[in-house]
Amino acid sequence: MPTHARIAPRTAGAARARSWWGKAWLRAVEEAAYGDDDLRKGRALARAGKVGGIAVEPGGFLASVEDGDAVATVTGSVPVLDGAATESLVETVAAESGRVAALLAGDLPHGLVEHAEEVGVELLPYGGELATRCTCEPWTDPCRHGIAVLQQIGWLLEADPFVLVALRGLERDDLLARVHAASGASAEAPPDPLDLDLDVAAEAVRVAADLLTEADQ
Repeated sequence: MPTHARIAPRTAGAARARSWWGKAWLRAVEEAAYGDDDLRKGRALARAGKVGGIAVEPGGFLASVEDGDAVATVTGSVPVLDGAATESLVETVAAESGRVAALLAGDLPHGLVEHAEEVGVELLPYGGELATRCTCEPWTDPCRHGIAVLQQIGWLLEADPFVLVALRGLERDDLLARVHAASGASAEAPPDPLDLDLDVAAEAVRVAADLLTEADQ
């Protein structure tokens, strides 16, 4: 993982998600689970605070999980948005000024996600998009350790929606910079004098010269 990845601290999680997007993420984790036994054990590990600090980068994550006397290392990925989808997401966020403020306040507006879906951008993943690899060499994906990490990520992005955006390939600062640029570009700019039609400029010069001539007479 790159050195600029954000590190989320080890923490024990609440029993249930509170936000609508946190619940949506955890539903995707349930979809990804191979069976109820792995799901139950993974949730228990996460709730007990057995997941170490999670390194998050665009499209991926890394964490360790304590399980008895052993420690497993989990890496995972979420498909990133392509160039066109990224631009659509930026335009969607910039479409309403309150959306940036909401994200900065730890809220993910439902209207933002719905608007993004209307233009073909799926921000919240489904179960099949949550891929993990674990050093316990499981025969299921995700294993209980992978589920524990995914469960913990759900609580992280519930507190900070930018975690979800980063997993989709767009870091917080990059998104904010692009939204700012998009908002500035949409504002009406004054005409550039260099872009004036040359014929119009020549006519203006001729008229001015005629006026000066009449004034001298």
